[in-house]
Amino acid sequence: MIYNLFKFLYKVILLIDLLLITFILLIACFLPYSLRPISKLVRWIFVRWSHAFKRFLGVELIVHQHHQNPLPKQYIVIANHPSIFEDIGMPMTFDAHFLGKAEVAKWPVVGRISRGIGCIFVQREDKDSRLAAREALAQGIKDGLNIGIFPEGGCKGRRIYTPFTTGAFDLSLQTGVPIIPVFLHYEAAETFEWLVGNGAEQVWKILTSRFATRANYHVYDPLYPSQFKHRDHYRTHVESLFLKWQEKHLD
Repeated sequence: MIYNLFKFLYKVILLIDLLLITFILLIACFLPYSLRPISKLVRWIFVRWSHAFKRFLGVELIVHQHHQNPLPKQYIVIANHPSIFEDIGMPMTFDAHFLGKAEVAKWPVVGRISRGIGCIFVQREDKDSRLAAREALAQGIKDGLNIGIFPEGGCKGRRIYTPFTTGAFDLSLQTGVPIIPVFLHYEAAETFEWLVGNGAEQVWKILTSRFATRANYHVYDPLYPSQFKHRDHYRTHVESLFLKWQEKHLD
């Protein structure tokens, strides 16, 4: 009884903390992001907001550094996309500008924050939108930014979905920037898996879970475009790696 009371009070404190930093972040997101000092400030606040959100959800995020070589200063980070959680988990782990579906930009609060931190949006069914996103990603690389892409093309569940989209591999070959592959594994896989329902329902599912909400982010050695003959060679090699990691961490 006493334990449950303290647990409830702790959640209330975490919620208040989250609401306060959300308010601060929303204000910051209305500042002109094109000014570099402001963009750094907004992203710094976003990382703190992500940590507050993670604490409120009760998620333990563990980064496993499997890479034998140092990670490059500039990179394209890719990962599988089983859950809504990586929408905060990946940007708080990697200082990268992520590609997201256009619908997210219209979501209340989350959409404003996503636009405010410099996310790049794409309407996957629209050829012109895909072209504009590709140009924005290339410009980001040219400006010295890191880029984040989920090559499955959206949330496809806990199992690796192939074939991967080709955008990350085209971008890497075009710019010479290496790819950092990250395999995401949630121990309560069914709790985190997002196949149906809206984002709010998924967040509630994680928040009220009775199971261990541990997120394992497995970071592997970077892949350099010079290692590959062409885009499809690059893509199929990376797909085989993710399928191997699925067998190791999930099966």
